[in-house]
Amino acid sequence: MNRQGQQAEARALSFLLQQGLQLVERNWLCRGGEIDLIMRDGRYLVFVEVRHRASQRFGGAVYSIDAAKQRKLMHAATVYLSEKRVDAPCRFDAVLSEGEQPLQWLKNIFA
Repeated sequence: MNRQGQQAEARALSFLLQQGLQLVERNWLCRGGEIDLIMRDGRYLVFVEVRHRASQRFGGAVYSIDAAKQRKLMHAATVYLSEKRVDAPCRFDAVLSEGEQPLQWLKNIFA
């Protein structure tokens, strides 16, 4: 991960903690995928994808979560739930960082 990506992830984590979520895991890896942040939001386990783009050129951060990325996230979450034997309602969120704009938090992005 590059320096800008690390900074965006740190900003996203700080933001989510301020919103009352609790950190469970950071940069969880498995064969075939990675989850940037795994958080607890009340009873929900939240798989968070952090995306940073310098600008909205080429569609911005939200458009970088394409079908292939979605499949990898879902695969990694399935492996995580199986390995950790977690039985909780889950959702996928995204925290988007574009240039100097405020962070944008999208909840339940796959609904």
